[in-house]
Amino acid sequence: MTAQALIQVLASGLLMGLIYALIAVGLSLIFGLMDVVNFAHGEFLMIAMYATFGLVLWTTLDPVVVAPLVVGLMFCVGAFVYVAVVRYAMRTKANAGMVQIFSTFGLAILIQGGAQYFFTPDYRSIKTSWLGGHTLDLAGIFLPWPQIYGGLISIAAFAALSLISRTDFGKALEATREDQGAVALVGIDRNKVFAVGWGLGAALVGLAGTVLAIFYYIHPQVGATFGTIAYVTVALGGFGSVFGALVAGVIVGLVEAITALILPPTMKAVGIYALYLAVVFFRPSGLFGKL
Repeated sequence: MTAQALIQVLASGLLMGLIYALIAVGLSLIFGLMDVVNFAHGEFLMIAMYATFGLVLWTTLDPVVVAPLVVGLMFCVGAFVYVAVVRYAMRTKANAGMVQIFSTFGLAILIQGGAQYFFTPDYRSIKTSWLGGHTLDLAGIFLPWPQIYGGLISIAAFAALSLISRTDFGKALEATREDQGAVALVGIDRNKVFAVGWGLGAALVGLAGTVLAIFYYIHPQVGATFGTIAYVTVALGGFGSVFGALVAGVIVGLVEAITALILPPTMKAVGIYALYLAVVFFRPSGLFGKL
């Protein structure tokens, strides 16, 4: 193992870790706002990837160009899911937690089944794009441009979230998270805040989907693959912590890359789940969680 090879592995892991963080942050945002785990989060990612693929075929534009359209679409999807499904699940009086879990889990199965029916289980990919197939050579360290783009988009998204937290809407989100009953007394409609929160969470994972569609195969089960990593990332960083999702995403990416270096690549997930189990045993709330 040379120093150059180690740097190559770490750099690749860092870029993928930033993308994992972008996938996970919407899940963490929704949980922090409502204490609800969206088990259809991975399927939202899958919808975004198919939407990117379809728009590229329809318009012949590059995935980078159609990304804002996909993000807007996913915002609407997230808000609609809250209004049509989650809002009613939250009103239940008995076993509220289980009802919320199974409502989003059932939604995930429905979306995945619909994708299999309409798009078939076949793997699809975007054949040509501005970034696909290109790499950056930094003194012998080769970094794929799609991953570089994804890492930069992730950093920009987290910076935007930091700015949003300082606005009136961001303060309304924080206030609603702290006390849902008290915000009604000052004229804040919590259902509107929740709908926008779900829309924002879906838009973020939609943005991640436009990135992944550039270099990853698109199929009905792709959401389950990255959704599982998102759950581990959120649990590792701490449920509800946006900054925790960023740090945990980077850690997960680095651990995955190092594990693939030590073990066969097919076992690269072993290091991720071993790390997660260690956190569960020694810090169940996650690195930055308050639960």
